Amino acid sequence: MIDSALLIGGGVAAGIFGSLLGLGGGILIVPLLTLAFGLPLLTALGVSLVSVIVTSGASAGVYLERHVANLRLGMTLELFTATGALVGGLLAFLVEERVLEGLFAALLLYVAITMARRSDPPPAAVGTADEIPAEPPGFRSALSGPGYRVKRLGFGAIGSVFAGVVSALLGVGGGLVKVPVMHVVMGVPLRVATATSNLMIGITASASAIIYLLNGRIDPYVAAPTAVGVFLGASIGSRVVHRIDLRILRGLFVAILLYTAWQMLQRALQ
Repeated sequence: MIDSALLIGGGVAAGIFGSLLGLGGGILIVPLLTLAFGLPLLTALGVSLVSVIVTSGASAGVYLERHVANLRLGMTLELFTATGALVGGLLAFLVEERVLEGLFAALLLYVAITMARRSDPPPAAVGTADEIPAEPPGFRSALSGPGYRVKRLGFGAIGSVFAGVVSALLGVGGGLVKVPVMHVVMGVPLRVATATSNLMIGITASASAIIYLLNGRIDPYVAAPTAVGVFLGASIGSRVVHRIDLRILRGLFVAILLYTAWQMLQRALQ
């Protein structure tokens, strides 16, 4: 039997990290439960999805209250993400666990490299209306926010479907795909992308968690203390994110992704 105190402690760390970067904490929960506690991968994925839902619920309200998240953009993309999550949930039980572990490692490595190469715009680029040409009223302009314009909405929709599939297959809420898609592809500032991702991941994880629950892959004795820790960590993270330098946030993101990718790759190759 896994010590509940350890699960709560791990959940707190995962919740803080997930809330800061809009990843839902699953990126740490899955390796923690499989590598440290020896749970089967599919069981860890089911517990991770529950934790993602808790992270989203704990931090989404704070981001909305501070007007950081883009609610319109998030709910528009979530239509595509939820569809992908249902498909991924069905595929997860047809794929060998070693393949899932390899996919987890490959995806983390790709996202880490993409985010490491992404340079932030100069301060002026986020700023005045004079530097951003006016856009005719329309659906895409309604999704944009102050100081930035949403681009490549079609690619964003495709990336959102993929994020949903990844969420269900890897139990990570899809945030590690949604954040780079919104930030790198669609031109959304990183802080807005992480906050908007926090709104979306709870819905995405709920869609795929139902399938894991029906297949008996959510262990309540593991999920409950982990979710409590994640809730505490996410509550802390959502309140301190505005005090953290963006470069530190990005460096933390890349470092954890690379470390986790290495650990999961070793497991897949054993």
